[in-house]
Amino acid sequence: MTREDYVKITGYMRNNPKRIRLAKLLNRVFTWFVFLLYPMYLLVLFFEKDPFLVKAILVPGISFGAVTLFRRVYPAPRPYERFDLPPVLEKDTRGRSFPSRHVFSVFIIGMTVFYGHSGAGMMVGVLGLGLGAIRVLGGVHDPRDVAAGAFIGIVSGIVGYYLL
Repeated sequence: MTREDYVKITGYMRNNPKRIRLAKLLNRVFTWFVFLLYPMYLLVLFFEKDPFLVKAILVPGISFGAVTLFRRVYPAPRPYERFDLPPVLEKDTRGRSFPSRHVFSVFIIGMTVFYGHSGAGMMVGVLGLGLGAIRVLGGVHDPRDVAAGAFIGIVSGIVGYYLL
């Protein structure tokens, strides 16, 4: 992404205070909804004594750890760092942009839910797409960051739940 691309992508939000407030609100709501959904889903599995509970904890946990480690080894700069422009969404983290851990987390949680409830898992995936768009329009990630986060989340779910 070039500086001009970044300015163009974030300009849609940056020049409109109502859009900025909406982006901030949706970023919080989508993130918190999914991150509250996950422990609630684990509780349901626990109370139902579902043996899938162990995988539902291990697959996202191991995958999250691997993504976090990768981001420390490969500290890709965020768009606002590269182009010296403030992001629309409040963020001051340096590096660790690739892949988007927010988007990865939503997609691995979506795959976890999908394993037992395909419709609900797809709805979580739609929220992940929305969150990815907000993270790009908000200037905290490149499109490749969110695409990689979604891809890794989906692949981790397929490998962890269907191939192992």
